[in-house]
Amino acid sequence: MDRNRDEENGLGTNYNSEVEIEQKSKMEKEEEEEEETSVERIFERMEVPPWREQLTVRAFVVSLVLAVLFTFIVMKLNLTTGIIPSLNVSAGMLGFFFVSVWSKFLDKSGLLRQPFTRQENTVIQTCVVASSGIAFSGGFGSYLFGMSEVIAKQSEKTGVNRGFKNPEVGWMIGFLFVVSFLGLCSVVPLRKIMIIDFKLTYPSGTATAHLINSFHTPQGAKLAKKQVRVLGKYFSFSFLWGFFRWFFAGGDDCGFASFPTFGLKARKYKFFFDFSATYVGVGMICPYIVNISMLVGGILSWGLMWPLIETRKGDWYSADLPSSSIRGLQGYKIFITIATILGDGLYNFVKVLGQTLLGLLYQILHKNMSDGRPIEDCSSPKSSSTSYNDIRRTQVFLKDRIPPTFAIGGYIAIAAISTATLPHIFPQLKWYYILVIYLVAPTMAFCNAYGCGLTDWSLASTYGKLGIFGIGAWAGAQHGGVIAGLAACGVMMNIVSTASDLMQDFKTGYLTLASPRSMFVSQFIGTAMGCVISPCVFWLFYKAFPDLGQNGSEYPAPYALVYHNMAVLGVEGISNLPKNCFMLCCVFFGAAILLNLVRDTLGRKRAQFIPIPMAMAIPFYLGPYFSIDMCVGSLILFIWQRINKAKADAFGPAVASGLICGDGIWTLPSSVLALAGVKQPLCMKFLSRATNAKVDKFLGS
Repeated sequence: MDRNRDEENGLGTNYNSEVEIEQKSKMEKEEEEEEETSVERIFERMEVPPWREQLTVRAFVVSLVLAVLFTFIVMKLNLTTGIIPSLNVSAGMLGFFFVSVWSKFLDKSGLLRQPFTRQENTVIQTCVVASSGIAFSGGFGSYLFGMSEVIAKQSEKTGVNRGFKNPEVGWMIGFLFVVSFLGLCSVVPLRKIMIIDFKLTYPSGTATAHLINSFHTPQGAKLAKKQVRVLGKYFSFSFLWGFFRWFFAGGDDCGFASFPTFGLKARKYKFFFDFSATYVGVGMICPYIVNISMLVGGILSWGLMWPLIETRKGDWYSADLPSSSIRGLQGYKIFITIATILGDGLYNFVKVLGQTLLGLLYQILHKNMSDGRPIEDCSSPKSSSTSYNDIRRTQVFLKDRIPPTFAIGGYIAIAAISTATLPHIFPQLKWYYILVIYLVAPTMAFCNAYGCGLTDWSLASTYGKLGIFGIGAWAGAQHGGVIAGLAACGVMMNIVSTASDLMQDFKTGYLTLASPRSMFVSQFIGTAMGCVISPCVFWLFYKAFPDLGQNGSEYPAPYALVYHNMAVLGVEGISNLPKNCFMLCCVFFGAAILLNLVRDTLGRKRAQFIPIPMAMAIPFYLGPYFSIDMCVGSLILFIWQRINKAKADAFGPAVASGLICGDGIWTLPSSVLALAGVKQPLCMKFLSRATNAKVDKFLGS
């Protein structure tokens, strides 16, 4: 979620010729040092396997196992808070561990035919992330579940038949298959321009490549084994802790998740620590400013705003309304959250689009003077000579070409199938709506992929919101505009999300000498896996937990209600908002833009003390309890770094990944137990002294 990079990424910087002269005097020394530390020099004697040999059976078997594991984790995060940290480190470490153990076993038995290479490791990483990514872009915690009856009932009808579509495994798999592959075809012809010509950095893809490269050096392999052992230890602890917590949650408001850490009054307003290993681990991964921003947002909303608005009950909204009514306090929570998210999204959309256009303009104007610098580093001129790393990587990257005709033909064919199929799944989504989306989608996909290369920030959900408001308003309330808008959101979001993911993978492959063809095939297979695994995992949650999507339940799916109400807002306008709600929405919309502007104006160092609006908005609806868990994770990491920074940096991600994975995979047996009708045997509940005395008196009578 850390989307702030160097100011304006150095774009538009004026170059001083004297600085360039001074830099040139250091070129030879820098080149010599670079040759000594060159990554590709370390792997120079290792032959790069052909692209087909990078796609091994063991790689996809391991990918399938890890894809199921990470889909459970992402689905749980999706359905609880919607906060999903980067799991690339976990996927990289576990992929390395499983195949290393496999290869070692086969080597001892004399059956090993092919050694484990960094290219194969990259294939596993790509496949796992592509598959588990469908659990997010598939909308199971947002637009897809937002169509369901349980969510529609929470967003009251106002005389207009909005309709609903309940989840079913069949149509969900079909929907994902016809929309998830278009993004892959839309940007394939641009891979050379993005990676070689523009030299976009794609920070997440670059970081993943450095991780994989380090695993396959002698020292890196030793460290990786230690990290995996630490991950396994905390995985076991987290899994057993989840099992232990389950025993005490045998009723409403029971168990550790209802522990009144700061008192019963604070518990009422969601201020408590719920002993969640998952969110302690997420807090260790997310930047400090993200966790603090969410805590500030929770204090601002649940500590100040909602109690104050409650005092206006009977004036601003009817005192007879149920607590779940969006015309009451619930409406303020939902629509102020939406306004803050839209303000933040609009600002970053304009910002990234502006950087994209400036970057393209810079490339066009300075194409003949290009010195091979990454755009991110254009304020720091470097040697114009190409390094050994670049020469080696470019040769491999350009060796296995993917014909543009294949990508363009694939896009047209899939778009045609999708245009014919989607109206049967969603009758409200007319074929001409879909056609318009597919005509503009390649441009959106390019902008998102380019912007992600500059800023490491994917705006897939923002492009999806354009579909909600655009198509929803076009369809209108009388023609199922809510369902049409949510479905259009899914189509757009899947295209632009997979496009940026693929370009990140191309960057990782470029830096690890993995063939673009193997990257494309791995992404394709991973996406296909995700189109089946994610709906099945969601269906397990849907059947195992009858209160899924209900406010206050274990899995409230908060963004499903938010997306549904965005669609309602786009179709029906603001006429149904509670009193003064629109004014407050405007205030928070403007405040989100202003805060982002202040953060960018102050610069990176000072911006770390200014809250992030998007992060602040998340607890507006849910409450601050999970942000307290995350701040505990941040505190643990902070103290660890003060005691031993090197060890914390090396093993912190492994500890966090173990906590997330163990608690996440516990959801599988807990879901099976729920489906089998096995209930928790105990209920641990906390009462005030006065209430407890009344209970004792009642039981004694």
